[in-house]
Amino acid sequence: MSDVLRIENLEKRYEDSIVLDDINITVKKGEVVVIVGPSGCGKSTLLRCLNGLEKIQEGSVVLEDQIVNPVSKNQEKVREKIGMVFQTYDLFPHMTILQNVMLAPLKVKKRNKQDVQTEALELLDRVGLLSKKDKYPRQLSGGQKQRVAIVRALIMHPEVLLLDEITAALDPEMVREVLDVVLSLAKEGRTMVIVTHEMQFAKAVADRVIFLDGGKIIEEGSSKEIFEHPKTDRLKTFLKSFTYDEQ
Repeated sequence: MSDVLRIENLEKRYEDSIVLDDINITVKKGEVVVIVGPSGCGKSTLLRCLNGLEKIQEGSVVLEDQIVNPVSKNQEKVREKIGMVFQTYDLFPHMTILQNVMLAPLKVKKRNKQDVQTEALELLDRVGLLSKKDKYPRQLSGGQKQRVAIVRALIMHPEVLLLDEITAALDPEMVREVLDVVLSLAKEGRTMVIVTHEMQFAKAVADRVIFLDGGKIIEEGSSKEIFEHPKTDRLKTFLKSFTYDEQ
């Protein structure tokens, strides 16, 4: 598999505080990389650096040989290739679900309206929300809104999909419906970088897991290596705070 995304010697600072320190990650096409770690370790900041929402002070983020740089003239074109789903959904409340999904491909990519509508309906059907197409966000549950947010990202045809704690704001019974959608995307070979606190989900979906703490990569490896054979004391301590069923 070829490399899609390369993070090289990345450093992110806020004034004198180092948030991310010498981060090096390579993501291959079709790979699912899951980033775990304690709150405040820099996980979400890292995702925001990957799609140019945050400026970095050192190093580089490269998507298919194009540098991701917030101040670059071609940044919007590069960012179109990196989809991002946040925990807060960010749906427009005055638009129907279908209008929310269709907005970006019509306005940003200037695609044909009929083609976009056909694809939007297919994607909504796929995540079980076709019957909600004419509803407004306030009429949907949190899990349903998060599935719409995923569809909205997918319809832009991103090379890489970034998912930032997408179940954090959901009630426990709604988590499963969102994670099932992500698992199906992984099975079809979508390239994804996922930040999550759901360890059982991370174990199930990840090709590779990265454990971040204090802005540094402490350990990385396959799902089996990280969850069943952690090497560092820090990761062992972190995992002891979770319980996850052995399959």
